[in-house]
Amino acid sequence: MTLADRLLTGFNLTVLGMGLVFLLLVLLWGLLVLMLRLDRVPPEQAGPEGAAPSRRRGAEKIAPELLTAITVAVLTHRSVQRKQAAPAMRSYWPGSILFASRWVSAGRHQQTQSWHPGKR
Repeated sequence: MTLADRLLTGFNLTVLGMGLVFLLLVLLWGLLVLMLRLDRVPPEQAGPEGAAPSRRRGAEKIAPELLTAITVAVLTHRSVQRKQAAPAMRSYWPGSILFASRWVSAGRHQQTQSWHPGKR
């Protein structure tokens, strides 16, 4: 094979590969557009101002006092958990290398040891 034949083969493979990639991207784009169009709420099911209906069932049945109590409980729980998250969620103590894999430990060992040619 001559150089021109090799270059032509390489060019053909490049065009074919890139063409397939972009063709699949266009197909995925079209599939997403189709899915978005199929997922729209029809106008007859929309709310009074064209708003989408509530997807949560029973949301209008909860009393405002109960909803307020639930909100306060959730916010209190989040603030308590946020204070406890650092020590409770840690899988290792700061400064320890227990979290490091064998590869990281071996790399650290090689960085801290001097290299001596011919000596072991």
